Amino acid sequence: MITTVLSSLMVMLQSDDVTMAAPFFGFMGVTSALVFACMGAAYGTAKSGVGIAAMGVLHPDLVMRSMIPVIMAGVVGIYGLIIAVIVGSSIGEDYTSFQGFAHLGAGLSVGLSGLAAGMAIGIVGDSGVRATAQQPKLFVGVILILIFSEALGLYGLIVALIVQGKGSS
Repeated sequence: MITTVLSSLMVMLQSDDVTMAAPFFGFMGVTSALVFACMGAAYGTAKSGVGIAAMGVLHPDLVMRSMIPVIMAGVVGIYGLIIAVIVGSSIGEDYTSFQGFAHLGAGLSVGLSGLAAGMAIGIVGDSGVRATAQQPKLFVGVILILIFSEALGLYGLIVALIVQGKGSS
């Protein structure tokens, strides 16, 4: 199956009509942005949710305060959605290879940085909510670590917006 896809891709790239392959790369950018960012968001939500559930058994009054990692993980998915919508809406009839490659780069930038951010948020969120339940003084430190984890996804969004803008101009 993979060899079939790769051989089809090689035929498209060797074609005289270079615009035939360009939308493929643009749509792969859309897919990469949304899929990888949502994978990071899902992992961050699930991992943090496990920590919240375990902590909530002993301290149910702290559950709502501990939802911050889940919210931050959801924002990472929104970053991917933003780029996917922007790139997807710019794919049209006069779509060039340069635009396709730029949009693939934009999608990979936000998607993979969102995946990394989601993983970091999940791990820190899980450990952080459990630790905060035992020692409330750790709350500010955990929030700062979560903010820096979220910043990884934001960096990818900024780069993706710049790269996408270069491809559309």
